[in-house]
Amino acid sequence: MKTTYKILTFKDIDVVVAMMVAFYAIDHYPIDPVAAKRLLEEFTANKNLGKAWLIVADKQMVGYVLLTFVFSFEYGGTVAFIDELYLSEGARGKGIGKQTLDFLKSESDLLRLKLLYLEVESHNKKAENLYLSAGFEMHHRQLMRYKIPASNNKKSNKN
Repeated sequence: MKTTYKILTFKDIDVVVAMMVAFYAIDHYPIDPVAAKRLLEEFTANKNLGKAWLIVADKQMVGYVLLTFVFSFEYGGTVAFIDELYLSEGARGKGIGKQTLDFLKSESDLLRLKLLYLEVESHNKKAENLYLSAGFEMHHRQLMRYKIPASNNKKSNKN
């Protein structure tokens, strides 16, 4: 199966939002399509935030991948987070995920990235096995988060 990658543009945003809704539904995550569209517009407009591609297999759009950038002193430069990698149900299990990871590795060289991070749901053993077979490894640290209260975001937007 011939797989190609097309840089996400503003005209593709509605299609990607529809795929995001399907992606989030897999694990019953909430999604606001209007907010997702606004975020994709912001992301697409600012090349410093990362890169995004549509995944096309046999001339059919079958998914998307979002790579977000972070600067890391520990790793000596820019690292990226594979924030989202989605393949439609019919495209799974056909080697497209592996091809996409290989594509991201080659793009990482061009972008001079130092490291790729990603998250995988603990119940998604197929995805975990795909990532492990592609050379990713479990990190010895645990991922933690602090969610900034919405009231703080509103205050900072006014300044």
